[in-house]
Amino acid sequence: MSHDHDDRPGLNAAQAEAALNPPPGRVGGDLVTETLQGLGAATVFGVSGRPAPGLSGALRRSALAYVELGAENNAAFAADAYGRITGEVAVLLLTAGPGALAALPALQEAAAASAPVLAVCAQVPAAGLGGRRHGHPRELRDQQASFREVVKSVHPVRTASQIPSAIAAAWESALTAPHGPVWVEIPEDVLRAETVLPPVSALDATPRELYPRPELTLVAADLLARAARPAIIAGGGVVRADATGKLRALAERIAAPVATTYGGKGAFPWGHPLSLRSWPGDPRVTELLEAADVLLVVGSGLGALSSGGHTFAPRGRVVQIEADAGKLESNHPALGIHSDAREALDALLDAVEPREDATAADRVRTTLEAAPDPAAAAQGPGPDARVLAAVRAALPDTAPSFWDLTPLTTRAWSAFDARRPNTMHSAQGAGGPGYALPSATGAAFADPTTPVLAVTGEDDAPHAAAELTTARRYGLPVTWLIVDGDGDRGDGGDGDHEDRDGGPDALRPDLVALAESLGVPALRSTPASLATDLTTALRAPGPSVIVLRAR
Repeated sequence: MSHDHDDRPGLNAAQAEAALNPPPGRVGGDLVTETLQGLGAATVFGVSGRPAPGLSGALRRSALAYVELGAENNAAFAADAYGRITGEVAVLLLTAGPGALAALPALQEAAAASAPVLAVCAQVPAAGLGGRRHGHPRELRDQQASFREVVKSVHPVRTASQIPSAIAAAWESALTAPHGPVWVEIPEDVLRAETVLPPVSALDATPRELYPRPELTLVAADLLARAARPAIIAGGGVVRADATGKLRALAERIAAPVATTYGGKGAFPWGHPLSLRSWPGDPRVTELLEAADVLLVVGSGLGALSSGGHTFAPRGRVVQIEADAGKLESNHPALGIHSDAREALDALLDAVEPREDATAADRVRTTLEAAPDPAAAAQGPGPDARVLAAVRAALPDTAPSFWDLTPLTTRAWSAFDARRPNTMHSAQGAGGPGYALPSATGAAFADPTTPVLAVTGEDDAPHAAAELTTARRYGLPVTWLIVDGDGDRGDGGDGDHEDRDGGPDALRPDLVALAESLGVPALRSTPASLATDLTTALRAPGPSVIVLRAR
């Protein structure tokens, strides 16, 4: 039997010469940077002044841009956002023990959002592994165990020769649907030790495609074509798969109303005649979806946040397309199709017969007219509504925004019109404070020409304030909107928080003064002036801070 090896990666003359005569002075860390460059990485994230041992010199010798943030969890949030915005692997460098553990909540957020983050983490010297407890600094009995249930895959390294293959395997895992964070762990002595191994070249980490089973596609197409009242719920998987155009084509072909989950914002045009907008929300929208005789769920597991706390109860047949096999039929019996959303929708478009239904758009319009209209509500007297209207007026359609969990954010999930996919992000997975600003920082590195908005509540702002120095150091176009939700304390709305009795206000930092002390322009705003203030800040170069008294 003959074998064709023509597709194997090869070496050019310069690479062959370097392989036979490796340059001197290289260490294990160089194998890491060479592998990352060979796979296509250009930017890596880490903590100021403290990359993993053995990597400082390797980074200087490489063409990689090392982005330094103030803390490990913030660096991980930045990498998460970079991965979400670009769809490419975002590289995160971590030190062993406490540094790694500090990034754990952010990696959980990346896992929930299926963000392709590759964490390269140092480990204690190899002699201390396996529970030998030599008392090395930052020693954990089993560091991998802390991450194994959070990340998508774990790739331990024990010798320098294992580094390229482990990183390439992790890279492929991060980009294979469903995307997600992955973990590579390398002992410090391996990273620091000199190596005579040749420079890394000729890497291949092409992600595997996840196609639907053809017999399941045929059944799903038949169900949708024969349905009397089909409907579609689109989740974040549609956005991550870049399948919004295919979703729209399918919805129009079968005349099916479409609602998006909060993670799926932007997956379907807000003003389309078949758009039920963001859901869950008004019970009348829920009733239309529950009454569908065939409900197509694409890119969502219908978890608690996407189903009104598991109260959603579809009465018809459910067809679920999901790249994460663990989420298939996890909440509702369904015809489960394990596939990337783009591939499955493409297959359905090839298989489904057109369905005529002149009443579908009328039913959508009637439902939305009976439900509170977010656009109209945004013009009402409520402070949150006025703030959202101002943000929507000021924010360019292509500009990404990152939201900490606040009452304003929960309203935005339903009422904010994300006019482009992949532009509104919030901490829906881990939910910890301090997500928005470091994430906006990472997004700004993904595209420094586009302004980025971070939205934070006043109480959560101190968790991330250190990253103002990062935004200023790199000159990033990040506007940080800090919303004070306690603005009804009778101070006249002028932003003067003086508390003569030494109450909570007396303990709150002056965030405008803090920003200015770091050289970042800052001002206090009101709902009435917010649209103008935000527009000015978003158009200006570099970072800025706006502190809003919401009431």
